[in-house]
Amino acid sequence: MTITVVLAEDQLMVLGALSTLLGLEPDITVAGTATDGEEAVRLVEALRPDVLLTDIEMPRMSGLEVAAEVRRRGLRSRVVILTTFARSGYLRRALDAGAVGYLLKDAPASALAQAVRDVHAGGRAIDPQLAADAWGEPDPLTDRERRVLRLAGDGLANGEIAEQLHLSEGTVRNYLSEAMSKLGAPNRIAAARKARDRGWL
Repeated sequence: MTITVVLAEDQLMVLGALSTLLGLEPDITVAGTATDGEEAVRLVEALRPDVLLTDIEMPRMSGLEVAAEVRRRGLRSRVVILTTFARSGYLRRALDAGAVGYLLKDAPASALAQAVRDVHAGGRAIDPQLAADAWGEPDPLTDRERRVLRLAGDGLANGEIAEQLHLSEGTVRNYLSEAMSKLGAPNRIAAARKARDRGWL
């Protein structure tokens, strides 16, 4: 039985390499490819692949948001995150979003193909070192604090963040203050850096 896969990756060279590598496997077929998160969701909805293999950082929707949306829509495709981010915080968020696999892009091609087979068979495929680290320090941020802090870390002023997230400036200040307090950071930039280092943004 052939396992159908959709690939979501915004770097075209990486996308092409992944498609070629998986295409060499006799039991795996790449049914479609996407270069942003919204396109990935549309393809999964239309093609109903067995497995969705997705990067984390993509335009329009992140891989984590895609995984959550696939689960919200009740789609049966199994989601595997393939990323350069060797951070346990990302792994925890991926599992919370409904992903059943989390692999690093520097893994050998044979490991990627085997991961596709494992999750298709109902198992999980998680980088072993990250799995060991994942249940350390928990993510203290709420989703709203995370969104505000991410934009602050990108250099946006409170007013710009407020406009983008449809909040008042006072609410933005409160979220930033709460995030800084939780992270023990002296300012918004330090808080964003610390959260990014731990994979919480």
